[in-house]
Amino acid sequence: MLAWLALTFGVAFGSAVIPVISIEVFVIGLMTSGNGIPWVAVGAAVAVGQIGGKLLYFLAARGTIRLPGVLHRRLHRERPPSARRDRWHLRTKRLRSWLEALRERCHRHPHWMNGTYGISAVLGLPPFMATSVLAGLMRMKMAMFVGAGLLGRFVRFSMLAASPALFANLLHA
Repeated sequence: MLAWLALTFGVAFGSAVIPVISIEVFVIGLMTSGNGIPWVAVGAAVAVGQIGGKLLYFLAARGTIRLPGVLHRRLHRERPPSARRDRWHLRTKRLRSWLEALRERCHRHPHWMNGTYGISAVLGLPPFMATSVLAGLMRMKMAMFVGAGLLGRFVRFSMLAASPALFANLLHA
């Protein structure tokens, strides 16, 4: 059982870092395999793995950890002027001003970002990866990020892990 939980943690961490991995499909497959792992343990392992992975995005958005040298050089290198880049800069001006206004609003009303992040941790809407990055950009307290994220992800994945057993019991009743 401990090996399955360690694997679950690893897949959850991987799915948090590389979003093409579906932890939801893994959890459903694990719980329907009939190996007797408690749904609460699966929910906890996934929650810890997911928050561990999203913490990397959160810290990178805050500027606490640096991107690998290759990415850092690519993002910050000097480039010759180009009309294409100037058009892109004009097109994204509205997005950048919206993000700055959002940042200011989050500083004035920190509970707004906390609530959005908490809801996202449970429902996945708005996308949890996006709210994790946004929480870092908005300088959310790390304790709030970890606490709300763990609670929300635990609720989400515990319910998901319990659902196959619930449907199996309904079908046999």
